[in-house]
Amino acid sequence: MTPRPGIPFQEMKTPPPSERTQRWIELDRRHCWHPFTPQSLWGEESEILMIESGRGVWLTDSLGRRYIDGNSSIWVNIHGHSHPRIIAAMKAQLDKIAHSSFLGFSHGPASELAARLTALFPPDTLTRVFFSDDGSTALESALKLAFQAHIQTPGEENRRRFIAFSNCYHGDTMGAASLGGVGAFFEKFRGFGVEVTHVSSAEELESLPAGECARAAGVVIEPVIQGVNRMTPWPAGMLGRLRSWCDANGVPLIFDEVMTGFGRTGRLFACMHEGVWPDFLCCAKGLTNGCSPMAAVLTTEKIYSAFLGAPEEGRTFYYGHSFTAHPVGCAAALASLDLFEEERTLDKLPPKIALIAELSERLRRENPCVSAVRHTGMIAGMDVCHADGSPFLPRERAGERACAAMRPHGLLTRPVVHDTVVFMPPLCIDEEEIRLAFRALDAGIRSLAELPRPE
Repeated sequence: MTPRPGIPFQEMKTPPPSERTQRWIELDRRHCWHPFTPQSLWGEESEILMIESGRGVWLTDSLGRRYIDGNSSIWVNIHGHSHPRIIAAMKAQLDKIAHSSFLGFSHGPASELAARLTALFPPDTLTRVFFSDDGSTALESALKLAFQAHIQTPGEENRRRFIAFSNCYHGDTMGAASLGGVGAFFEKFRGFGVEVTHVSSAEELESLPAGECARAAGVVIEPVIQGVNRMTPWPAGMLGRLRSWCDANGVPLIFDEVMTGFGRTGRLFACMHEGVWPDFLCCAKGLTNGCSPMAAVLTTEKIYSAFLGAPEEGRTFYYGHSFTAHPVGCAAALASLDLFEEERTLDKLPPKIALIAELSERLRRENPCVSAVRHTGMIAGMDVCHADGSPFLPRERAGERACAAMRPHGLLTRPVVHDTVVFMPPLCIDEEEIRLAFRALDAGIRSLAELPRPE
């Protein structure tokens, strides 16, 4: 430890947890800007927690309090925090090199990871991998790849408009955000980014006029379940209908598996439930178990071939990031894929999924402040309401208040929109921990009955 100026080294001591925590909070409020957070209310409605460590499904704050990670630290953690297998792989890679450019060079971990990812799908389907940094940039990459592929294919130059689904969320970079269907997030940015047509169902897609179909550059969807749209599942057979429509109209199908990938729905990828393979599959979040920002877009040889040719033809995809195919991220991702096999992660999910479904439905029946529940795999969304069944107003911030009330009961999670509480734990959670989490969910949501009606 380097002594601070003017303070004798022998007098320096580690401050007690409360003092250290208070200093961090003061610095945070003075300098930090948190995403998706009304900064004027930051630290006013609930205590600011400083998360200091994690092990398995448990997080520990700077005051030593432990919590179940009920939303997998924004849906990224799969095998648990500080998993020794992944940490060892990352340390081994750091001993070799932390980062090298992927622009004009390559490295073994990226080659191995691309091969592992493509091998998860049937032969001759998704055979190429383009790496990026996070879910938004994965979607951004897929949109640009689809757009440029059309421009470089004779007769398809006018395909410049994407089709997305009502209330969708595909990220925050400008192109991905322009797909968004949640007004609170995206209305201020309308008119920027890509052109988009929103449809609400497969039926509405199938009824689009021929002129609209001829201009379509791609159809984008979160398969099986929409995340930010209150964790709303799609009807069974939806993906097959989209695949048929896209094939009939010559339109690429883009699956956003940023949230649904890596076991969240009970299969490694959500599209595997229906055996439907897209032209682009975007993954991020759980790719590295949340240990390093990293994303990948898987695509087909047909798409890849549209970018081949002499340099003077201008077919090169001029897009990429400084940290593309980051070696340490690749090492974490490879270790995570190993763990799916070594720990039989997917084989252990059915009883956990059944328990989450059972406890979600019990919560709906027995908690007067729950109006509806939706669950798919290891994902559950619970709509909260007044005890008489009437909805909360957005300005009551009921979802956030309920989640704050869960903290003393040992659970951390967040709502989506304003009144849907999400439970999406790491896949390694055990059944007793699931029961603990639902007791906290029940207590936190019941506390809403005490909220006064707004004037």
